[in-house]
Amino acid sequence: MSLQEQIEKKSREIHTDGYGMSIGEVISLYRDGDIDIHPEFQRIFRWKIGQKSRLIESILLGIPIPPIFVSQRDDGVWDVIDGVQRLSTILQFVGIYRDHNSSLVSPDPLEATEYLPDLAGYYWEPRELGSKCFTSAMQRDFKRSKIEFRIIRKESDRNAKYDMFQRLNSGSQLSPQEARNCLLVMLNSGMYADIDNLSDYFNFKNSITLSDQKESQAYRQELVVRFFSQRAFGGSETELKKEYGEYLTDWIRKVAEDDDRSSTGVDSETFKLCFGLIDRALGEDSFRRFNGTRHLGPFSIAGYEFISSGVVYNMDRWADRPLELADRIRAIWTSPDFRDNSGTGVSPRRRVPRLIVRSRIFFAEG
Repeated sequence: MSLQEQIEKKSREIHTDGYGMSIGEVISLYRDGDIDIHPEFQRIFRWKIGQKSRLIESILLGIPIPPIFVSQRDDGVWDVIDGVQRLSTILQFVGIYRDHNSSLVSPDPLEATEYLPDLAGYYWEPRELGSKCFTSAMQRDFKRSKIEFRIIRKESDRNAKYDMFQRLNSGSQLSPQEARNCLLVMLNSGMYADIDNLSDYFNFKNSITLSDQKESQAYRQELVVRFFSQRAFGGSETELKKEYGEYLTDWIRKVAEDDDRSSTGVDSETFKLCFGLIDRALGEDSFRRFNGTRHLGPFSIAGYEFISSGVVYNMDRWADRPLELADRIRAIWTSPDFRDNSGTGVSPRRRVPRLIVRSRIFFAEG
């Protein structure tokens, strides 16, 4: 197939429209449930009041803001795939935005901005006695302001909106897992909720100590995803055909679109049993290097891959033997199976399949 034929084929698979819409119309769409802003995204995208104030300033001054990208679902509802924070900021400011529990989110007073220093302390409507708020004329002008929308129509290829999301956010400040979380929310919000809940499970958190930076980048949720993708791995020690981050994203998309997640997806009971065993064995030292005398250093991702893969594959063997499991975990740090495949020179796409396969054998022994 020639390049021109490829272009023509793919362009026929993605159908888009574009037009401007007033903020008043957007407010009506939101109230009627015709646009899904995915309130779960609020835990992923973190705008501060200064950023929110600058957006309101831009709208008031007629400064163009980037277009909102949405995808039309089969039921006609618009799924927001880029622009969640912009829309939620506007809706929160006018006092109608609801969080993932359907509770109204109280608006914050705006801050002074570069061009509108007197914007400080303003609300859409009065909040308390003496609070500053927009006049009726200001509210009307605000609601008449236009936002550009780009719509991926429902007859487009089913993967179009997810591919679009990844491309639009490839240069953003999202961590890899935060981007995957957004995909999960759009694909299967129940699966996202399961992973989010498990990332806060006591035994799991107690056995894994992370830096504040890692905690803020949804890394604990990534570890939950890694656990289940490792458990489902059915390949050999051969190097993965793609980079490991891409492999994880593809795995999530595949499982999230499958109605039956019982065997290869999110099995909460198995996860809790596995980390209950690991936590009882070594607690916060579970994934820290052992030098023969004591545990030291930070959390080891290679140690996590090896230990969690091996233990979950052999849980019946270690169910009532926490002290012996502790000894077996400590033994990995001198084992050639682990040591020779986890150094800094071993890429994740080579390391992960080797560690998974060898860990299942290693924890079957002892």
